[in-house]
Amino acid sequence: MDTQQDNPQDNQREAEPSDARPVLEGPDIARVLTRIAHEIVERAKGADDVVLLGIPTRGVFLAQRLAAKLEQITERTIPVGSLDITMYRDDLRMHPPRALARTDIPGDGIDGRLVVLVDDVLFSGRTIRAALDALNDIGRPRAVQLAVLVDRGHRELPIRADYVGKNLPTSLRETVKVQLAEEDGRDTVLLGAKRDR
Repeated sequence: MDTQQDNPQDNQREAEPSDARPVLEGPDIARVLTRIAHEIVERAKGADDVVLLGIPTRGVFLAQRLAAKLEQITERTIPVGSLDITMYRDDLRMHPPRALARTDIPGDGIDGRLVVLVDDVLFSGRTIRAALDALNDIGRPRAVQLAVLVDRGHRELPIRADYVGKNLPTSLRETVKVQLAEEDGRDTVLLGAKRDR
């Protein structure tokens, strides 16, 4: 996730805006993940060499859900892992120290594979740039693609998602908060006014 939304610790601390309105609910999230899974199979011509890597925190849960849907479609086990980008971020010196998340690369690695990075919100693109740097230190995939639940616009880098659950035009005065059952007890995407800190 990018900028305000891309730091899992910030996202966990941020209270739900009082004026937040849901733009996606549980059934919507399940539906868009099913669509993305079908798009991955179609573009990857069967998903034989696909590896899903979620960006902590909520990207990992989304990657696991996508892997389950891909397994239903392809009847094959899809390797899924996580990619911590903390030490690759370009804003480390601007924020307090953060706890490192876990990087978990599937046993067969990523060399020569199609890696699909999975995140919850795409905003400035800086999180994905950091993820690409982290990936570069781990191996050499055949190709890298990006799947996000929400694309809210306002890119600062030339990065584009290959698979998008929902394009959500926003203003910079708004915040997008993704909540997933594994972390937050419910599935929803909320749009609200950004709070002054």
